[in-house]
Amino acid sequence: MSSGKEGDSPPIPAPTFESREPGAYLLRSLLEDVQLSTEPSQDPRIPANAQANVYITCVELWDDNLYIGTSAAEILHYVLIPPDPQHVSSKPNFILASRVQPQFSVVQGTQATVGVQQILLLPRAGKACVLCNGTLTFYSLPELSPAFGTTQVRNCNWVGGLDLDANEEGRGEADGELIMICVKTRIQLVKVHDERRPFPIRNFDIPGALASTRRSGIACVANAQSYALLDVNHQQKIPLFPISTIDGAPAESIGGKAEDIGGDSNRSFLQAPTHFSGRAGEDRGHGRSTSLGAFVGGLGRRQDASRPRSQDRGSFDVIGGSPRERSPVSRALSPGQETPIHSRTSREGSPEKPLPSVPPDGAPALPETALEPNATHVALLKPHILSPTPNEFLLTTGVSSREPGVGIFVNLEGDVCRSTIEFEQYPQSLVVDGEGAGTSSQSLMQDEDKKGYILASIERTTANGTIDGLEIQRWDVGVGEAGLEKAWIEAPQRQTLAGDDKATTTRPQLGVRITSQSSTVSVSEVSEKLRLVRLRLSTAKTLDSPASGDSSDSRTGASLERLKKEMELFDGLTSGNDLLSTHVRRVSPPDEDEESREQEERTFAQRFSRLSTQVIMWKGNNIWWLVRSPSLIRIDAILQNASESINEIHAALDRRSVVKVVHDLRNQEPATELQFLSLGYLRQKASLLLFSNLMWADLQQSSFAAKERDALEESLTQGGADPRLVLISIPTLHEEVLEGPNGIWIHRGVNDAAVRGLTLRDSCATSEDGLDWFSSGFLGFVQRFLTAWRRKKGFGSIAEDKELFLSVDAALIRVLLELDKRHLLDPNGAPPVRTELYAIVDGGIECFDRAVELLEKYRRLYVLSRLYQSRKMSGKVLATWRRVVEGETDEGGELTNGEAEIRRYLTRLRDATLVEEYGTWLAVRNPKLGVTVFADDESRVKFKPSEVVQLLKRNAPNAVKEYLEHLVFHNQYVDDLIAFYLDTILSVLETSDSARTTLIRSYETYRALQPPRPTYRQFVTENAIEEEWWQTRLRLLQLLGGSHGAASEYDVSQILNRIEPFEDELVPEMIILDGKQARHRQAIRLLTHGLGDFDTAINYCLLGGSSIFYSSLGAIPKEAIPSREEQATLFEYLLLEFLAIEDVSHRLEQTGILLERFGGWYDIRQVLDTIPDSWSIELVSSFLISAFRRMVQERNETTVAKALSGAENLKVSAAFIGHCEKAGPSIEAAE
Repeated sequence: MSSGKEGDSPPIPAPTFESREPGAYLLRSLLEDVQLSTEPSQDPRIPANAQANVYITCVELWDDNLYIGTSAAEILHYVLIPPDPQHVSSKPNFILASRVQPQFSVVQGTQATVGVQQILLLPRAGKACVLCNGTLTFYSLPELSPAFGTTQVRNCNWVGGLDLDANEEGRGEADGELIMICVKTRIQLVKVHDERRPFPIRNFDIPGALASTRRSGIACVANAQSYALLDVNHQQKIPLFPISTIDGAPAESIGGKAEDIGGDSNRSFLQAPTHFSGRAGEDRGHGRSTSLGAFVGGLGRRQDASRPRSQDRGSFDVIGGSPRERSPVSRALSPGQETPIHSRTSREGSPEKPLPSVPPDGAPALPETALEPNATHVALLKPHILSPTPNEFLLTTGVSSREPGVGIFVNLEGDVCRSTIEFEQYPQSLVVDGEGAGTSSQSLMQDEDKKGYILASIERTTANGTIDGLEIQRWDVGVGEAGLEKAWIEAPQRQTLAGDDKATTTRPQLGVRITSQSSTVSVSEVSEKLRLVRLRLSTAKTLDSPASGDSSDSRTGASLERLKKEMELFDGLTSGNDLLSTHVRRVSPPDEDEESREQEERTFAQRFSRLSTQVIMWKGNNIWWLVRSPSLIRIDAILQNASESINEIHAALDRRSVVKVVHDLRNQEPATELQFLSLGYLRQKASLLLFSNLMWADLQQSSFAAKERDALEESLTQGGADPRLVLISIPTLHEEVLEGPNGIWIHRGVNDAAVRGLTLRDSCATSEDGLDWFSSGFLGFVQRFLTAWRRKKGFGSIAEDKELFLSVDAALIRVLLELDKRHLLDPNGAPPVRTELYAIVDGGIECFDRAVELLEKYRRLYVLSRLYQSRKMSGKVLATWRRVVEGETDEGGELTNGEAEIRRYLTRLRDATLVEEYGTWLAVRNPKLGVTVFADDESRVKFKPSEVVQLLKRNAPNAVKEYLEHLVFHNQYVDDLIAFYLDTILSVLETSDSARTTLIRSYETYRALQPPRPTYRQFVTENAIEEEWWQTRLRLLQLLGGSHGAASEYDVSQILNRIEPFEDELVPEMIILDGKQARHRQAIRLLTHGLGDFDTAINYCLLGGSSIFYSSLGAIPKEAIPSREEQATLFEYLLLEFLAIEDVSHRLEQTGILLERFGGWYDIRQVLDTIPDSWSIELVSSFLISAFRRMVQERNETTVAKALSGAENLKVSAAFIGHCEKAGPSIEAAE
């Protein structure tokens, strides 16, 4: 901003801090190099050195009017010229409207050295109170014209005491303002009106007051030595503690009973009317005694053990106040020395020797040299009274101006209510900013403006001299909580004031205050970080790239072809080439469009750079705003510091700081648009920095903690960063990034992190496939990130979603293929991701053509076939499977039974051409399987048998026989086929003894096998002899034992009659037929003693004997399985047969196994009665244990069921009673 002075002012240097991270406030210039004086003053009361070295002493702002008080006893009135509303970046200016010289009086023969001490604005009364060199005058707002004639208040120390509660709640006096004026003899409560002259309301006999702060009817006041609470309504006070701990009263003299301090309200130092009325205050009494002696007594560094106790506990330690044995300052001096400032003899004091007035904000402290020639004294500390909350006052105490200070919180009753605040040095000026109530120190984004800060103006002594600055810390957090760190803002060193090099010149101090009106300040860093800019990528492909016949990326060509066809729908007269070039020109934004977009983004972001503040700082002839540092600026500086600490691209990131930021941002919910954008920005930048570090750590095979990885994954997901920002930093995967015609737009502050990722990628020495350098854990992380982004498909908030999801799908498929390849090579080294890969290709993907290229490159033909299936490209699916079946390499190896898969797929097709083509191809390779394609009743394409025969004769002659046999075997020719098989077998057995002997010996050989032995069906199948009748018998067993279709429907009695003469040779056949006739005991006996097939006997009991020789490919109908009661009966038969086994060892072994595995089907008493008494209990111990457990379980279940039944009975009874009570009695008349 400009002060109206010609010439450009030098730029303001950036503020410095204790650490590299910015504090809670930013420094912004309000006025630079203010011309404080135009010509030397002719007033003899102002010293010459003060006229030569004029500096700002106080500042106030209200209603776009800036009032600046100077040490030359002048007030500069500036008027704000607002910025152009059409240009967000424009700044306001101030123009000088007037210079006002307030009236003041000094003791004859002395000179004023303070200048303007206070400017108190009273907007409700339309007046301003100006305290200049101990004289209070009144002016009208906003032009500062004199008000109330010649009304003045001389020997005034302080003016203020506005009701803070009324100001905060927006209430107050309807016809004026109540203020407190502190003069040397007392404090007077005065009412200031807009029209009438000020008149007193109430007097308080408190001499020498230097400061006051009021909350409704309670005020806290201070003189040069101590503080006290003042009940304004009842005119009582409670003494508190001293300002200087070496000047403090004894412990027992601090606090005590409330004292009556009422004075004559008619005795006024104002030229006020005789009659006046005041607003009645609240009836709030302070009868409670307070004792701060124990607390304050520990603050002093130097305690005088010989100090006599005061006899008046209720006395208020004032200059010239109640009698004390010795004043605090005189006690600090050597014996016999006197201090002129404290030589008072009466309560009123001498009129010729006014009490010292309070130094104004920014004015020098009282010098530590004698106020009078050859007088030795101790410099007084300036009292500070603040009220951060409606129920608290903050008071300062210390040893000396060069020693550390302490801030003490007291409530409205004088009790200490918070932990103290420490200052590096006793503050010259002090303000509190922010409510503080209910603000969590852990929150980064919520209630940022409510966090309570205390700003102390102090001086630091360094090797280079004395520097001024602000010490900033939180006051609303307790000891041990986060947020207690202090920040330091050094005042910028600007133009040196004239006369600074003179020894007699008073050094201007740094001042700070809260203005009456909040103002809007532009912080350009916010908009510069948040505005979107286009990310320039040299490797990304675009959909509007010129088409070429040898393009390596089929996605580009395919996309252009689709766009071309879409354009042809609207413009059929345009030729293909011209149409394409016209389209390219349309979708490719010219430079002016990009510039327009950038301007729009800049304008949008600049809305968030306007921040509100009420804190002003000044020094010399310069004034600055102190603006609350937004969370965006503070946290971004942390991230910037973490990345700036990297000297080389391969150096380690300050990961701990970045991860802490990610954790702090977790679960933060934005309340404003700025917070929403800031959260996204910070999460994006932090996640990109961490991701680059994760990638480099993975390349270097260094550790990356699981918690840090989880934090990064969460931040990437919540931040909403464009996934292409991650992909472009990964070697190989950056090839999958597609850039739309409008480009990729990101926050300008995030752009640096993205460029860092690009630099890291280029610095990596990778092979042809850069993914080989990364671990499976890193690729798994990328996979989860991309998968999370795929779930956002279709969200309206995502711009450029077409190119974005094309890139995401292509990169995700590539990562999954790489991980699955590693899992195939080392199952323990990489996680299985095949399920995820299948889900993606089955669910449909955007980059279809690119996916085909990648699957072909990785030789994943089965996955490629699934991709074709997702697009219903049946011909491509079958062609891909045929490539695998014919021997082409499929790295995944998923298609283990390709012929069967093709057969099942053909039965679901409706395309007769494809079924004929691939059905005959399959019949040539596998006739038995191929013919089922044409004979399957569930096939969607139906063929007549005659047509199939002719088709097979032409294309697969070897499959004709199999097709005809399939028709006979699986349909209506079962009885005839069985009869044919029996004729073949029985004719051989009747004529050949060797055939009968072979069958009998097969049984003996099988029984001779040691357990565990295969089932008899497996035995005869594996040991089949190459004779027609033997193969025929195997097919007969298959037919007889079949339970599917027509195979289970044959004439059992007719077959049994034919094979009964050969029941010793055809034992399996007899077992099957006995089972069909429900002769289960006979079948079990044959299985146990005839064959010795114990496993089949157990299966018989479980499945019922209908399908003991069923085919492994056949399914057993549910209705064919017997009930549990029937199974228990069959197991009883089996136990009896096992107990009758001749071989004792087999008997014991099989019986024990039966009872142990299937004990649940037996009754324990029946088993104990059945087994021989000579058997050891150990043989059936497992059975007994399980049986007892089962009995206990059944008993417990019965108990529970009984209890539940009782409860249900009670519930029903209660419901019945309730219905009866609701229905009431009914009276029936007797007949």
